[in-house]
Amino acid sequence: MSTRAAIRYAKAILNFSLEQQKEVEVNKDMLFIAKTIDESKDLQLLLSSPVLKSETKQATLKEVFASKISPLSFGLIDLLIANKRISLLSTVAKQFKVLFDELKEVQIAKVTSAIALTEDLKTKVLAKVKELTGKEATLQNIINPDIIGGFILRVGDIQYDASVSNKLQVLKRQFENNNFVSSL
Repeated sequence: MSTRAAIRYAKAILNFSLEQQKEVEVNKDMLFIAKTIDESKDLQLLLSSPVLKSETKQATLKEVFASKISPLSFGLIDLLIANKRISLLSTVAKQFKVLFDELKEVQIAKVTSAIALTEDLKTKVLAKVKELTGKEATLQNIINPDIIGGFILRVGDIQYDASVSNKLQVLKRQFENNNFVSSL
């Protein structure tokens, strides 16, 4: 239920920002807001607290985001406060990014790797995605040590698994299918 509400707010702020020709600026704000909230347990607790008054939440958010986001994005915060939906702020910001990317025909390339990708590798992956799909992409790096090494690239419906764990699974199936395991 709250995701549907977040999508409605995200659509509203996107439409309003398009009318004002400030969609790129608001997109940067939404990325910043989502990242800031995700990285701060205190901010998450503040937004979800039923005990704290709306005025306290609003004052804190204005302090945290002062001079870092546009007046248009502050308008969203004020609207969420007024409608008692401020706990949705992070979700609205993330939904805005999804809608913005759809509007700009930018897809999300999810790369799962055992360790974080370097900036050089990120650039190469984005170039390869553009070459393969003909579209721009934003990169989301998911860290999963279980894949041992290599990477798994997922863009839309396409998945390319070049992980060491996948190669080991393939070898295991080949051994089992050829009865190499039973003869050893």
